[in-house]
Amino acid sequence: MPATSRFPAAPYAFACLLGLLALFGLWYGIGRPVELADAATPTHKLQCASYTPFDKDQSPFDQPIELRPERMDADLAVLAERFECLRTYSVSGLEELPNMARKHGLKLIVGAWVSRNPTDTAAEIAGLIKIANAHPDVIQAVIVGNEALLRKEVTPQQLVRLIEQVKSQIAQPVTYADVWEFWLKHPEVTPAVDFITIHLLPYWEDNPAGIETALHEVAEVRQTFGKAYAPKDIMIGETGWPSEGRQRETAVPSRVNQAKFIRGFVAMAEQNDWRYNLIEAFDQPWKRISEGAVGGYWGLYDADRQDKSILAGSVSNLPQWPIWLIFSLILAATTLLLAGRPYSPRAALLLPLLATLGAACIGLFAELMLVTSRYLGEWLWAGALIVLNLLVLSHAALWLSNHKGWRARVFNWLHSRGALWLALSGFAGAVMMLALVVDARYRSFPSAALLLPALVYLCSPVSGYRREIGLLALLIGACIAPQLYQETLSNWQALGWALTCVLLVAALWRSLRVKTQTA
Repeated sequence: MPATSRFPAAPYAFACLLGLLALFGLWYGIGRPVELADAATPTHKLQCASYTPFDKDQSPFDQPIELRPERMDADLAVLAERFECLRTYSVSGLEELPNMARKHGLKLIVGAWVSRNPTDTAAEIAGLIKIANAHPDVIQAVIVGNEALLRKEVTPQQLVRLIEQVKSQIAQPVTYADVWEFWLKHPEVTPAVDFITIHLLPYWEDNPAGIETALHEVAEVRQTFGKAYAPKDIMIGETGWPSEGRQRETAVPSRVNQAKFIRGFVAMAEQNDWRYNLIEAFDQPWKRISEGAVGGYWGLYDADRQDKSILAGSVSNLPQWPIWLIFSLILAATTLLLAGRPYSPRAALLLPLLATLGAACIGLFAELMLVTSRYLGEWLWAGALIVLNLLVLSHAALWLSNHKGWRARVFNWLHSRGALWLALSGFAGAVMMLALVVDARYRSFPSAALLLPALVYLCSPVSGYRREIGLLALLIGACIAPQLYQETLSNWQALGWALTCVLLVAALWRSLRVKTQTA
């Protein structure tokens, strides 16, 4: 690039200021605190919350499971400040939980885990009967099975026999818990229980409800059950909203939406005198393995037992937004230092804006990586995409600069491999697009991972790997419509990913028209 005799300071400074404001606006816009009416106060406790006694590094799939009494005791101390009771899902390893609950002034609704394994189920039922009879002052009801009909692990007849077995040996009320539709599908279970426990999770419905209509749908189902099964009591055994994860149609996980749902539900439930249990007390990272990122973020407190401000106080979708702002500013400044002097007044405008775009994309994807990555392979994949973005950002920044000396050597190395960076971006896009088309339910939309390469090589195409790039362009392009059809046009996260893929396909296609690669 030819050098100018005079550094274009004015347009450069203007573009830097614009980039600074854009980064501040981005991260503050995401993390801006929102004020909502409190659900819990120091003088008002809520009814019940689901409690799973695993620490953030534990899982029920661990063998053997070693629950930590000191963790459970500390958890109950925290939860007793805002709840009157806790719901559990198994009795295995929880023999001392009633004593801890008594110590902290909590009641319990204890569950027995019913599965397709008759030996394990029998052990759970025996343990449930024993613990209920040993602690009648703490255990106010028991639940025989959780969504066992949904998982098709038992028949309704087997479930009824288990319920009747428990009812004949304890004094507390006995129920079964499942998604509300399965009570309608299996009416033979209803006469066996003392009260009906339904799960109402608008995010997971076959037709997911957005936050604007979720509470209305919950109220509609609850009122329908109340009328249909009167005078038998109804308890909403699970309801809640995720704070992280992928969008489903109009249902968007976020802390603010979680707080809106929980606080609105509590107000509605208490106004109508409904029995309820919120899901769940603490985030459970282990659920991300089977349910994707969204599975690990239903807690009212995070996995470190820190308050997410879901029940009271101002709530932010990203409380750490100042840290991400600083990270982005450092990355943008480093990019400008690497590039050095822009080669023209136009480049002086474009270079700071490029640095801003790159810092924003890498920051957004890094934040998404922390939420979604579950095991080593996903961490390595995400890390590779960040490295790819850094290479593309460096390539584009030096392209706009008056590169001399070592900068020229770095640029020549990067530019000679420009087609490789584009091909790798296309490969990553194809892999992630195929995954979203074939197995989308638990996958997030990684738009920020490929937006920068798509825009850079769309504006400045490079040549090479023609067959591979052509195939990748066709593959990604062919999947855009099926992916949008599957997600519906109401899913703006899916629309963002589709737009990124359109830009990437255009960049790949333009590269096919470049006959030679020039520095």
